[in-house]
Amino acid sequence: MPSGVRSDPADWTDPRHRRGLAGEEQAIRYLQSRGWEVVAHRFRVGRVELDLVVRRGNLVAFVEVKTRRGTEFGSPFEAITGAKRREMVKAARVWVDRCGQPSDVYRFDCIALIDNKLEHMADAFRPGWR
Repeated sequence: MPSGVRSDPADWTDPRHRRGLAGEEQAIRYLQSRGWEVVAHRFRVGRVELDLVVRRGNLVAFVEVKTRRGTEFGSPFEAITGAKRREMVKAARVWVDRCGQPSDVYRFDCIALIDNKLEHMADAFRPGWR
């Protein structure tokens, strides 16, 4: 089973869940090819989840991955609403408390995959902390 996944994807009946996991795995390969170390995949705080936490030196990025078959329902980036951002910030604060280091610098990134075409938006939003 892939890291961070709590159940066997072979048992998943909703194809969107499988597509989401495949997108996360593609994002992991992309980030690793650019020198990032994946320190957490699907980091959970209650019902809130960070898709990826990655590190390069003292820079830590909390990454939301959105996978879509097309844009008929809008851009994947548009799906990262204010409520989703607040959830990400809440989970990121817990990660920082548990795993952060005094010299770390933090940012929030988004990766969109549309028909396997990847777009990485670094520093996608700033919550106003650290």
